[in-house]
Amino acid sequence: MERFICAVDVGTGSARAGILDKSGGLRGRAEHPIIINRPKPGHAEHDSEDIWSAVCFAVRAAREKAGILAGEIAGISFDATCSLVLRDFDGGQLTVSTGSDDRWDTIVWLDHRALEEADECTATGHCVLDFCGGVMSPEMQSPKLMWLKRNLPESWARAGYMYDLADFLTFKASGSLARSQCTLTCKWTYLAHEAEGWRRDFLKLVGIHDMLERGRVPNKASPVGADLGPLTAEAAEALGLTVNCRVGAGLIDAYAGALGVLGGHAGDLQSLDRHVALIAGTSSCVMAMSAEPRPFVGGWGPYFGVALPGCWLSEGGQSATGALLDHIIRWHGAGGEPDAATHRRIAARVMELRAGEGLDLAGRLHMLPDFHGNRSPLADPHAVGVISGLTLDASFDSLCRLYWRTCVGIALGVRHILEALNENGQPVDTLHVTGGHAKNPLLMELYADATGCTVIEPRAEDSMLLGTGMVAATAAGLFPTLAQACAAMQQGGRERQPNPKARERFDRDYRIFLEMHRQRQVLDAIR
Repeated sequence: MERFICAVDVGTGSARAGILDKSGGLRGRAEHPIIINRPKPGHAEHDSEDIWSAVCFAVRAAREKAGILAGEIAGISFDATCSLVLRDFDGGQLTVSTGSDDRWDTIVWLDHRALEEADECTATGHCVLDFCGGVMSPEMQSPKLMWLKRNLPESWARAGYMYDLADFLTFKASGSLARSQCTLTCKWTYLAHEAEGWRRDFLKLVGIHDMLERGRVPNKASPVGADLGPLTAEAAEALGLTVNCRVGAGLIDAYAGALGVLGGHAGDLQSLDRHVALIAGTSSCVMAMSAEPRPFVGGWGPYFGVALPGCWLSEGGQSATGALLDHIIRWHGAGGEPDAATHRRIAARVMELRAGEGLDLAGRLHMLPDFHGNRSPLADPHAVGVISGLTLDASFDSLCRLYWRTCVGIALGVRHILEALNENGQPVDTLHVTGGHAKNPLLMELYADATGCTVIEPRAEDSMLLGTGMVAATAAGLFPTLAQACAAMQQGGRERQPNPKARERFDRDYRIFLEMHRQRQVLDAIR
């Protein structure tokens, strides 16, 4: 009997599931929305039981579409956003919300309620900061846990379990309290390259010394793809699978995408550092792997063994990219609801306008896309967006011009990150783009032309599911190692070369982009 695997990807707005074969082919895919609660500015919350229900719906639907029997699914794994799940001593839901409803037990990754706590972590100067770019982000779990302890002391006192979302899902599936090396290293200040991963002095310094015991967080992380055991009978029934299905230690969604597009280079670590993954959707992550640690200011990491075993990974990113384009559409008087049809309509009109005006379209309109802070390379969560060159024009065409130049600003932000990597010895020349942006023709063109990189658009329909499928296949024993699973299941991609005629235009835009950063700092410094 042929054996298949199930991959689950939980994003900000939905849970997706895919059934894949041993060669990485996607046989069936399904998606189900999840709820998000925004009780206050900067706060965003999930209901973890709603997420689990969406996962179960998506898995059942994907298997039905694939026409695969439950008994043919040998392994399952999960990737998810780096959201924080809180449970009480009995495993029940426990509120993280100022509204006190226990239903809202998960702080969403993009939640920025813990800005002050993040600044306090940075001010410690502790060595754990050497592995998150020297600056603690409010998107990490330490500041969020500090906020919970200070602002919701009753929830902290009742807490019995704390999970990154991917680890919560493996617990729901297998009953295992193991935590992934990816989640703990990237978001919980665990140092996977050291014999003693936890720096308890740091936890004490920031007031969460009891986090490990209270959250039932293990002293040792589990490698990505480790077999955590079979599905429990309850989980197997809910997912429409069997107890013969093995559960693999999962990973954060962007890291799954990095595996999906870069895993094919796992056998050649010496050239791997030329290739960078751009996981681009609501936000964007730039993932760079190397055989040696390569820290860079404003980048997260380097993290050891968080995707490929024995490999270091550094991450840069932009906190709002797809979300920024949605915001621009809502914000403009000629915009409306930023659905897929609206994005396509705007992109088509931009192409028409450019047919007449070329790359000089809206050439005096410039954008700093830091509307939700600057994750990299400035590592400034307090940064704000800047637009220069607005007029009184409120037509649909003015929206299209603003949208186009927002896309330019997003692409220049990627160039800013890549230059920081290059200055630190990471000789990047190839950008593998996956996620929602791969469907945006303007962004795909700009990622090549504005950065000067060769852009690879993966042939895989869903690189996040492919990467997580590689993990599941390893846990199921279909391959001896994760690296071998990556090599066997990788799908390759289509190349796009930068347009040399566009170089001068975007070099000028980039100089303006850097000058706008400088001027914003000058304005912020005026007292």
